[in-house]
Amino acid sequence: MVPGKVIVEHVFAEPFQPFEIHMASGRTFRVGHPEMVSVGKSTMIVYTPPADQPHGPERWERLSYMLIESISPLNAPVPPTHGQ
Repeated sequence: MVPGKVIVEHVFAEPFQPFEIHMASGRTFRVGHPEMVSVGKSTMIVYTPPADQPHGPERWERLSYMLIESISPLNAPVPPTHGQ
């Protein structure tokens, strides 16, 4: 679980840095702009662009902080895996 404070720090960072949310289910959500997120006490709402439909309906997903495993910057280098 990622504490709400950490999420708020990412959303309101100056300057804003795009980040990715990794859920316990394995799903990921990319946040490219702070207006793509609404932060609450125990949940957040994240905009997800329509897949394969540039003009499709908007989707907003409610994410529980308890189910968020990690948050990582989108421009962060990928760490090497063991054995390479």
